[in-house]
Amino acid sequence: QSELSEGVGSERFGPLQQHRRTVTSLNKQIQQKTKQLEELQAKHDQLKAGGEEAKRKLAEVTEYTVSLDTAFQALEETEAQVDTSLLDKLRALVSMNESLKQQEQDFRAHCREEMARLQQNTEDLKMASGEDTEEKMERNQLIDKQYNSDRQKLQKIRLLMARRNREIAILQRKMDEVPSRAELTQYQKRFIELYSQVSATHKETKQFFTLYNTLDDKKVYLEKEVNLLNSIHDNFQQAMSSSSTKEQFLRQMEQIKQESKMRRDQLNDDYLELLDKQRLYYKTVKDFKEECRKNEMLLSTLRATGTS
Repeated sequence: QSELSEGVGSERFGPLQQHRRTVTSLNKQIQQKTKQLEELQAKHDQLKAGGEEAKRKLAEVTEYTVSLDTAFQALEETEAQVDTSLLDKLRALVSMNESLKQQEQDFRAHCREEMARLQQNTEDLKMASGEDTEEKMERNQLIDKQYNSDRQKLQKIRLLMARRNREIAILQRKMDEVPSRAELTQYQKRFIELYSQVSATHKETKQFFTLYNTLDDKKVYLEKEVNLLNSIHDNFQQAMSSSSTKEQFLRQMEQIKQESKMRRDQLNDDYLELLDKQRLYYKTVKDFKEECRKNEMLLSTLRATGTS
């Protein structure tokens, strides 16, 4: 604008030569601004693609985090449902199962020994007396009756052991479904890692959006500047055709200059106001942290006083 004003104001170098220099200068500025616009458009496309990819990754990580939160809550509910009485009952059933197994083995050995002894006695009696008397037959019947009774007891013990084994298996499955402290610690560690990853991705995405908005605003201002230069270039020759149009053209340029200056001053004032707000925010956060630290110290002192 200053070159244009000087070109219009000084006529001693000749209007045609001054016009050519002005047109050449405007063409160079238009080429530079067009090149900058193309570079910004390329950066804009690249950042837009990066932003889409970052949003996709953020959505995947968020979905995975939600599924892990659901699984963790289900595990916590299952752990809360299992109480110490159930564990004590399981231990008692396991001990009873082991005791019943040992009793079964002892009983079987005793039965085998008793049956062998009785069979041996029977054979001895048969050999000692050639015929079975009525007393021996009754004795054999009593032995068979005792054997059948013991066999029924053994069958009942087996059924009881099978039922106890089923109950123990059910309780063991329930205990296996409850995660241990080590597993819960691993889940917590993984959740912390996922939170850090999501936070880093979110911060990176915000930076991409901020950069995108900045470049987009810059692109808009450059387009406006290019359009203004094109308008000046298109209307320059017509404006220089007469003195009246020349004066009108110069007034328009001066008006554009004043508006640009006022806009710049307004933006500068807004920027300074935002800086003041930022400094106030940082100071408030610092004061809040200091008050939190004092509060923690007072709470620690109160706890120590209460325990003493």
